[in-house]
Amino acid sequence: MTTRALTPPWNPQQPSQMPSHRYRSVFDRVDVPLAAKTQPARTWPDNRFTAAPLWVPVDLRDGNQALAEPMDTERKARMFGLFLLMGYKEIEVAYPSASQTDFDFVRSLAARDDLPEDVTISVFTPAKPELIERTFASVRGLPNVLVHLYTATAPAWRDLVLRGSRAEVKALIEDAAELVAKLADQRSGAGNGSGAGRMRFQFSPEVFNLTEPDYVLEVCDRVTEIWDACADRPVVHNLPATVEVATPNIYADQIEYMSRNLARREDVILSVHPHNDRGTGVACAELAVLAGAQRVEGCLFGNGERTGNVDLVTLGLNLHAQGVDPMIDFSDIDAIKAVVEECNRIPVHVRHPYGGDLVYTAFSGTHQDAINKGMAHHAALAAKLGVPPDQAPWDVPYLPIDPADVGRGYVGVIRVNSQSGKGGMAYLLRTHYGVDLPREFQPVFSKVVQRATDQHGQEMAPKDLWELFRATYVVPGEDGPWQLTEPAFQELPEGGHRVGASVIRADGSVIPVSGSGNGPLSALIVALAKAGIRFEVLDYSEHAVAQGADAVAACYIRSRVDGHEVWGVGLSTSVLTAMVRAAVSALNQALDQA
Repeated sequence: MTTRALTPPWNPQQPSQMPSHRYRSVFDRVDVPLAAKTQPARTWPDNRFTAAPLWVPVDLRDGNQALAEPMDTERKARMFGLFLLMGYKEIEVAYPSASQTDFDFVRSLAARDDLPEDVTISVFTPAKPELIERTFASVRGLPNVLVHLYTATAPAWRDLVLRGSRAEVKALIEDAAELVAKLADQRSGAGNGSGAGRMRFQFSPEVFNLTEPDYVLEVCDRVTEIWDACADRPVVHNLPATVEVATPNIYADQIEYMSRNLARREDVILSVHPHNDRGTGVACAELAVLAGAQRVEGCLFGNGERTGNVDLVTLGLNLHAQGVDPMIDFSDIDAIKAVVEECNRIPVHVRHPYGGDLVYTAFSGTHQDAINKGMAHHAALAAKLGVPPDQAPWDVPYLPIDPADVGRGYVGVIRVNSQSGKGGMAYLLRTHYGVDLPREFQPVFSKVVQRATDQHGQEMAPKDLWELFRATYVVPGEDGPWQLTEPAFQELPEGGHRVGASVIRADGSVIPVSGSGNGPLSALIVALAKAGIRFEVLDYSEHAVAQGADAVAACYIRSRVDGHEVWGVGLSTSVLTAMVRAAVSALNQALDQA
């Protein structure tokens, strides 16, 4: 049956020229046990996150080997220090047999006397005797060590790279595991210093996700036996998706199968190491933990070969966003990002989850409006609960976490361009300048902003927005062609107010006016009528821009002047002056439209 025949009639897409026939489904490449009806049903879809797994950053080894300019000792030391500050307790630091730089870095750690007692140093080695011995030489004197042994086990790697049968590759792994155990016994012998015996072991069947399940289980169980896993010295079996080849649910099935069937399971720490070739590394890791994984290897911001390793920042903060403590400190995401960018010499993308420069920023009008309302609701909720805003429950639209949790402020949450709406520009004026636009006024000013951004096609910074607001609504009331000079308001004994002033017309002529009304604004309207100005107030509001004796008042008047509906804005330390300026602003705008 052709692809076209499988396409429903509502889908007009046509077959492409892509040579997709060259590739096989994962089900044709490897047995997926839990997909078979003969296996017990998978349980991972019903599981939930309740605690963080053990996170293990591999930036200094796996991430480092993917860099165009691998880290020198100074850069490695800086990133290692970052891991300690963030709270990582197991850190893969090097591939000591691969380069003198890596070997020397491990030796530099052994020479330090400030390593935390609860931090384990992991080192990586292939299953080759001379490289294993070199690895052990590098860790001499380190108190807490995890030796990480790896060998590729998938058929293509066995056939094309190792050129060995299943039995031959298994024998290679057995010999390597036995050598690791022997060297560890020698390390723990007399004369090797205190703490020399605190060594554990890890095995990674590289390309686990393309290895026959029965074979990888057989190999891992044999390694567990050789290393004599026990409660005091559990063995880590790390099951990498070295190259992503399937949807995350397949990886989860593979992990659950191993978790169910590994021998001495209570003495095995089940670990995963997803890569991101299909762009689903985070999903693979999360589903793997639901399927039984207890430990996750990855890199900060997802550096690594090809499309990278799974991102530990995203994984940790995904847990945080679900109310689960990641047990890692991400409270200064920009400082973390700065160190990672400097050490890797690769910038973090502006849209990278949680850490990118624009991930807490909204340009869309509808998003801005929702965030604006959500932030106001959050502040009110915090006040109602009697707690600081950073302790109140978070439920703001379009912001999965409070930016303050990771050290970000709210300055860049909303930014204005041609796609922005009333909520965004209202939020910026309120947060940066204390001007709280009436709801009905917001769409009016939004159109002014839209015209300006359409003309120049650029983002409008808060300062630019403020200058546009002032020029459009404030300046016409302070320095427009029509002016109202020396208004004198008087409260009448019988109630009400009286005002006297002079109207200076655009041609320079002066008209003395006066009027009385129930309040200052109504008196002003009567006075303007005597100058031939038909001024009808449709709405009026005011607020203080700031607190204190010198606080500025903002007044807003929606009016109809000679048939034109306009908004006027006045700012002054005097409420009466602000009101007069708002009225004059509306007058000048209306006459300008006439």
